[in-house]
Amino acid sequence: MKFLQKYILLAILSAFVLSLQAQNKKIVQVSGYILAEGTDIAVPFVTIRNESYGNDGYSANHEGYFSFVGHTGDEIVFSSIGYRSVRITIPDVDGDKYTAKIELTPTVEELPMVTVGPPLPWASIEEFNMEFLALDISGDDVMTAKRNLSPQALASLSKIVPRSAEEIQTYNNFQRHINMSNKAINQNMANPLLNPFAWGQLINQIKRGDYSRQRLKY
Repeated sequence: MKFLQKYILLAILSAFVLSLQAQNKKIVQVSGYILAEGTDIAVPFVTIRNESYGNDGYSANHEGYFSFVGHTGDEIVFSSIGYRSVRITIPDVDGDKYTAKIELTPTVEELPMVTVGPPLPWASIEEFNMEFLALDISGDDVMTAKRNLSPQALASLSKIVPRSAEEIQTYNNFQRHINMSNKAINQNMANPLLNPFAWGQLINQIKRGDYSRQRLKY
């Protein structure tokens, strides 16, 4: 608990000292452009830190332009990925504006060699060239197309290639048509008024007088 109180007190004193130092320094509007060293190419989105004033952070825009308020004597650090950091000190200038041209030096880092995939089967480029020149490219395109479209090849592909949406829809429509036809046939056979065999049987019964004999029995 005492350690925490000492830490808080030290932070307050540090902020107070920085505030007193800032009050004694002249405020300066710092602006300028950040370019790659030796070129007119702007370095965008460079991070800017004021190490003398609480590590206040700023950022350059996409054209490398920056502008912020500092104090004379402040240490300013410009940093960006792929470039060496640059440190400047805000000078005591006449007036309240300071314009700077910052040049960042690119850093070239040699990365370790990376091998992608398994090793090639050729021991040298000469061996690859010899095997490449020995390739048999005399195959006929028509014969290749016929071989790929043969019944055996299509039958093998039909087992592994999924059906397309159009094929599935056509199959479903065909099955739906068969079901509707079977349903209509079953309904027609179930209704004796629509059954021609039932009508023929009824006519024969009338001709034989079956119904009149049955009525005489009662």
